[in-house]
Amino acid sequence: MNISDVYLISCAISALAASLRWFRVAQREHYLPLSATRFAARWWKIGKANPFLLLLAVAAAISSAWFPATSVITAVVVATGPIGLGIKGRTSTLAWTRRLRTLAGATLFVLVASLLVARQLGLGSVGSAVIALIVPGFVDVTLTALKPIERKVARRYVADASDTLERINPVRVAITGSYGKTTIKGYVRHLLSDTFSVIASPASFNNSAGLSRSVNEHLTDGTEIFVAEMGTYGPGEIAELVNWVRPSISVLAAIGPVHLERFGDLETIVAAKSEIFSTSRTAIINIDAHGLANEADRLQASGITVLRCSSTDPTADVVATVADGLTVTVANRTIVTDLRCDAAPTNVACAVAVATTLDVPDATIAKQLAGLPIPEHRRQILQSQSGVTIIDDTYNSNPAGAALALETLANIDARRKVVVTPGMVELGRRQASENRRFAVDASLVADDLIIVGRTNRSALNNGARDGTARIQLVAARDDAIKWVRENLTSGDAVLYENDLPDHYA
Repeated sequence: MNISDVYLISCAISALAASLRWFRVAQREHYLPLSATRFAARWWKIGKANPFLLLLAVAAAISSAWFPATSVITAVVVATGPIGLGIKGRTSTLAWTRRLRTLAGATLFVLVASLLVARQLGLGSVGSAVIALIVPGFVDVTLTALKPIERKVARRYVADASDTLERINPVRVAITGSYGKTTIKGYVRHLLSDTFSVIASPASFNNSAGLSRSVNEHLTDGTEIFVAEMGTYGPGEIAELVNWVRPSISVLAAIGPVHLERFGDLETIVAAKSEIFSTSRTAIINIDAHGLANEADRLQASGITVLRCSSTDPTADVVATVADGLTVTVANRTIVTDLRCDAAPTNVACAVAVATTLDVPDATIAKQLAGLPIPEHRRQILQSQSGVTIIDDTYNSNPAGAALALETLANIDARRKVVVTPGMVELGRRQASENRRFAVDASLVADDLIIVGRTNRSALNNGARDGTARIQLVAARDDAIKWVRENLTSGDAVLYENDLPDHYA
């Protein structure tokens, strides 16, 4: 083995080590092509150390054309950086699923082959160092190449799920929306559970893999209702789900700037979410949401039965309002009135509309509404051992939900109020403005605003200056939790608003 092989091996080892970091990012981003490169670009720009290290690694790679030993500098930087993005994460470690094993094997094959080709072509240390530098690109190329293969694999599970649905033949209810769909799914299951045998897709299993798994693992003979949550990152995805789930009742709960950087504008979101109605006989629509009153009119004109849900329009088919308590009316008959409930009224209205469509008696709906489940990590109110009231809203990441969580904090009688948040992401062009607006409101409700991480730090900090809250900047959620434990006591309250995965800075 000559000295040039030692340099090649050092770059190879660093590339293999770095690939674990980017595999974790890819997995957290649902194996979307370009996800590794996108987050690499973000992380290498963060702070002062990461840009310096990246510049050092590039300079060392270039200089290795004359001084091969400098390629080792590139190898060290690639293996250890960017600083702050660990191989082992706080929010999730690598889960070595079949799909991740496939991605890892294919990526490592391409990496090793590229290093050997560079050696054969006489590119020496420069070639090895450059390959180590662009590991995220190799991960993304492999993700793109594997996409049609993964789709073919997924079709097998979908075919099995489709056969199971046809054999058992439950009534199929589909629910989508920019937000609120998981909550409404839980409400629907609860409202129907006294009358029917109901299975709902668990957690946020809302794509093809998740729904087919839900059917294959949970649907059994005798199931009368299957409730399917459906999510999307772009046009056409819900249409694919509907094609095999074939719901007869579909719910469109909300439209907002969630995943706006992928959709581009709200009108595209409306069109993509409305794909859920293509097989439906009944469409249940929150007409308070952007663009959905017009969508309800369009669907009704096409011959579909439409139930309009609202918290503001008294002429809607299902109206839910909150004054002294929750009041729900269906076709001008009152189901409940002044019920103590912290649920978002339009979420309740959509769930009640499903129940009435399935002829659940009003008395049963009223009884079930009195015990609506509280979704975990969505405005969930807890009490710490030290007596601090905790509002856990860490699974919420949309402006409407954040506003409701702030309202919950405002209504709590507490001596000192704190908001802990990293802000909201995937809001496209509106991300900065929405985070600024949230910080303005938070700083008027809370005594302290704890800003976590760097992703939205500037926008949150700028917004909070218009209020009265004291601002604390922390690097990670663990630091925020430590601050809360050291500074809050019995009688105080804290809102944990959103919790970004730690591949966000």
